[in-house]
Amino acid sequence: MKILLSELALRGLSKDIATVMGSRSFECVSFEDAVASGRRDVDVAFVSRDVTGLSTKHELAPSLKACYKVLEESSNLRWVHIHSAGADRDVYVRLKEKGVQVATSSGANAEVVAQTALAGLLALSRKFPELVHAMHAKKWAPLLGSQLPPDLSGQTALLVGWGPIAQRVAQFLTMLGLRLKVVRQKAHVGSLSKSEDAFSQPEMLTFETLDSALPSSDWIILMCPLTETTRGLINARRLSLLPKGAGLVNVARGEVVVEKDLIEALENGSLGSAYLDVFEHEPLSQKSPLWSLPNVIVTPHSAGFSAGNEKRVSQMFLANLDRWASV
Repeated sequence: MKILLSELALRGLSKDIATVMGSRSFECVSFEDAVASGRRDVDVAFVSRDVTGLSTKHELAPSLKACYKVLEESSNLRWVHIHSAGADRDVYVRLKEKGVQVATSSGANAEVVAQTALAGLLALSRKFPELVHAMHAKKWAPLLGSQLPPDLSGQTALLVGWGPIAQRVAQFLTMLGLRLKVVRQKAHVGSLSKSEDAFSQPEMLTFETLDSALPSSDWIILMCPLTETTRGLINARRLSLLPKGAGLVNVARGEVVVEKDLIEALENGSLGSAYLDVFEHEPLSQKSPLWSLPNVIVTPHSAGFSAGNEKRVSQMFLANLDRWASV
């Protein structure tokens, strides 16, 4: 078995790979060597964070393009493990169409993303964007009168998605006293027990019934994968269904939201605020109004970045490699 991975990953994982493979025959090939030598005889690959680097899925560095070329030209390739939770980059879509199995690292950064989503919601609820703008203007602007933020407790949050991130966010928000509704592929069927109420167990909805939940949602938090169902899910019509002043948090994919509709809603005040970590095109254009809107927090697709991710992703890869090699 020939295993493709970066030189950096190889230096850190060579002993672990040898332990996993045991007496099974294998050879590790680096992306750097495969690019330079033209080797295309690999069977499995590990795309670690250092391979993608600062590239986004929309704008690729030449080094990453070269790595993707190796993957697509390797006729023996059967399985790829990637560091991200989503596999919607074009190269992975094409590989899957060719029959290559693509394993994600879903869950590796779930705790980190959930904490970031919570931080974004708390910052918006306490009007930190407006306070920071006032700070930069050296303006003393206490949150009094019409600026008084409403209490979070008792508000309703609509969670779009029900994976590891959303489930952790649900725990955080329940602790803060929010009422929760969840949009997922299939609604959970079942009634609440006598000891539970709508604050301790979310109401489960489907994408078909999303519209009915929007008018009563103070917050909409996007944590879903990008699919044909979710692409463009939040558009002008659905934004108009939210109550005036509602907040939006997006740690899913930028394409889940129609960005021009979002900007218009933020500018005219129908949407109260937004925390955005992902965008239709990344990096976000310097010309985008989102950079300077006083009711918006923008971060560069980094909600899941944390020092502990590398180890968690590597452990997932090694466990999958063991299962794959045992077949």
